[in-house]
Amino acid sequence: MSRRRIDDGAMTGGDSLLMVFLDGVGIGEDDPEINPFVRARGLVPTLHELTGGLPTLDQPSAAGTLGRAFPLDARLDVDGTPQSGTGQVALLTGASAAEMHGRHFGPWTPVNLRPLVEERSILKRAVDAALPTAFANAYPRGWPGPRGSRRVAGPPLAARGAGLLVRHEEDLGRGEAVSSEIVNDGWQKHLGHDWLPDITEVEAGHNLAGIANQNRLTLYAHYATDTVGHRGSMEDAVEQIRRVDRFLTGVLERIHDDTTLLVVSDHGNLEDVRGGHTHNPVLGIAAGPGADGAAEQLSDLREVSDFIEAHIGL
Repeated sequence: MSRRRIDDGAMTGGDSLLMVFLDGVGIGEDDPEINPFVRARGLVPTLHELTGGLPTLDQPSAAGTLGRAFPLDARLDVDGTPQSGTGQVALLTGASAAEMHGRHFGPWTPVNLRPLVEERSILKRAVDAALPTAFANAYPRGWPGPRGSRRVAGPPLAARGAGLLVRHEEDLGRGEAVSSEIVNDGWQKHLGHDWLPDITEVEAGHNLAGIANQNRLTLYAHYATDTVGHRGSMEDAVEQIRRVDRFLTGVLERIHDDTTLLVVSDHGNLEDVRGGHTHNPVLGIAAGPGADGAAEQLSDLREVSDFIEAHIGL
């Protein structure tokens, strides 16, 4: 696959970064009976080129023709099973969130750690430094609303604190935002926006690349990987991985060559269909000019935000 530069008048520079967060994606055993990534080999060409064949616990670090794959420790030096809430706080701020909270906690951001995410996330630090920064996800106006105030994930919370929770259905319709589900069917079926265009995963990837090409730092968050992991269905898990693969295909077709793509997660789950979160390291993937640096420097969720900070020139 070739990556091409699009001359669209966007900012250029060697220190831009697109962070794609995939909830609940770890590195699992080399066993096609329990690991859908192993089962999906041969069906996910872009992930193959990014990772050199999809890593397993036997070989968690690998290099492909387009990128590097590497493990990230999600345990945060605390006993217990890693969870989304504290894992996302660690990922977005660099803080030892599970220690601060006293245990792993999820799925939502712990109330006592929400001010930290809003005030010290990598998005807020970039905005405070006057760097062009974007949260690419579309969210309904008024999120989370009084009924959803307890259900607050880390990425939109960080975006709200940075003043970046600004993309809604109109932006989704113009291709200037991306649904958390990648395609628009959730907004069409469950939120009543049946006027939104039907798009493919590849087209959604093109839209995300267009946003990233205009910014020094861009964050996009996808949660269905964790949802599918909890269902324990091998068939659904393989299809979800294929959806992500098609999405990343679109991203790589349009993203500027001088932008680093960094794919990260918060805890393991999808890589083992026997059910529930795992203690496995999470999957890290990097492509572009910062790929080697990411693979060599990152080994823990708490190191990610500082790596991004240095890479984008804060």
